Amino acid sequence: MTGEDQSARNRRYWQRTCRLTAALLLLWALVCFGLTWFARELSGWRFFGWPFSFWVAAQGALFVFLAIVVFYAWAMNRLDRLSR
Repeated sequence: MTGEDQSARNRRYWQRTCRLTAALLLLWALVCFGLTWFARELSGWRFFGWPFSFWVAAQGALFVFLAIVVFYAWAMNRLDRLSR
C-alpha cells in the first residue's frame, strides 16, 4: 500500500470518528438538557417520595449516557476492524 493510499484511509477514518463523536455529543446534549427541561411537566406525581421529574432527569440521563458510552465503544471497535 502506498503512502497516499494510507493517508486517504487515515483521513476517512478520522472523518468517521469525528462524525460519530459529534453525533453522540449532540445526542448527549439533547438528552441532558432537553430531558431535564421537559421533565418538569412530569412533576404531578411522586415516586418514592420525590417528584417523578427528578427521577427522569437524574436516572434517565444517566442510563442514556451509559448507552452512549457502550455504543461508542462498539462502533469504534467495528470501525477499527473495518479500517485495517
